[in-house]
Amino acid sequence: MSAVLSPGEHVIRRMRDNDLPWVLRVERASYDFPWTEGVFRDCLRVGYGCWVLHDARSIAGHLILSVVAGEAHVLNLCVHPDQQGRGLGAQLLEYGLSAASRLGAEMVFLEVRPSNQVAVRLYERAGFGEVGLRKSYYPAPGGAREDALILARALLPDND
Repeated sequence: MSAVLSPGEHVIRRMRDNDLPWVLRVERASYDFPWTEGVFRDCLRVGYGCWVLHDARSIAGHLILSVVAGEAHVLNLCVHPDQQGRGLGAQLLEYGLSAASRLGAEMVFLEVRPSNQVAVRLYERAGFGEVGLRKSYYPAPGGAREDALILARALLPDND
């Protein structure tokens, strides 16, 4: 990681293959059913928007976003539990929404577990609203399944 960052300062940059050990640590600390290394590698290989948020010591979070035909999809937004509650998830999300807008997306969609109320509130504060439900979408403990809320938000053109 960069040694020129001030204490507590985080920056966002493109994810690289050599970030994956750190990304997997964040993912595994955050989720009961984390993505695999292969899924992350596939996202990098096909050219999805893959970013990490890091400080001088480690990666604190990551974002995976696809943009196709005027639509963006937030595939994975994750901040290490030790780093949550500091606005880092909102920072990553805003970065991704701006990138999606620059790439021509007019709408952005995502799925989120209803039980993940921290994430639901983050997305609601960012202007997302519920547009649907995917029944039994996520794996849950004991072989059960959990529904997914489908959220969406319109994007304004980014004139940066």
